[in-house]
Amino acid sequence: MKKIVALLSILILGSCAELQSVVDNLPNQTGIDNTTIASGLRQALDFGIDKQVTKLTQKDGFYGNNLVKILLPEELQKVDQTLRNVGLGSLADEGLKVLNRAAEDAVSEATPIFVDAVKGITFNDARNILLGADNSATTYLENKTSEQLYDKFNPVIKSSFSKVGADQIWSNLITKYNALPLTNNVNPDLTDYVTKEALKGVYTMIAVEEKEIRTDFSARTTTLLKKVFALQD
Repeated sequence: MKKIVALLSILILGSCAELQSVVDNLPNQTGIDNTTIASGLRQALDFGIDKQVTKLTQKDGFYGNNLVKILLPEELQKVDQTLRNVGLGSLADEGLKVLNRAAEDAVSEATPIFVDAVKGITFNDARNILLGADNSATTYLENKTSEQLYDKFNPVIKSSFSKVGADQIWSNLITKYNALPLTNNVNPDLTDYVTKEALKGVYTMIAVEEKEIRTDFSARTTTLLKKVFALQD
């Protein structure tokens, strides 16, 4: 009896393996292969980079956009509020502007790195990204580029602080704050903070474009986008 059961098990398992082999070799039921899907994702990300990231490089690209506007880190928010409370709101505004100007300068370094990363989307990853969350393609791009972009952004932001006078403005701002009674002196290095906020802003705007293409039919402006993103509807 045991021999019969063992033989049946072998036959069943063998049949399952053959069946799986047949399934694996069936034509794609969607009629769209992974090459086409990858091309559609690349096009969507290219559009996001061209449309949204380019905006960030313009004057007020960060400062005028509430989605990505760089505010002061938590430990410095008391500086901003205190200055406004004593009638130095214009100085506080100028301090915020120069942080955002530095980010706008840095983002121009992003495009070549993004282009390389977009080209690198593999056929195997393509379908999983397409059928993932509304920001799956953006997350993929972030994982592939964040380290390189940080290394590119950081020195540009540091240089920009000097170019736009941020170092002088912040020195003046913090000196005035430190001179106020009943305040604790602060002397922050903002380069790392602004670099990370700039990166966050870039990925935020790409995600905006990705979500729009995924959820708004009218945003699919090419035949390829319409064909590929119909799979996730």
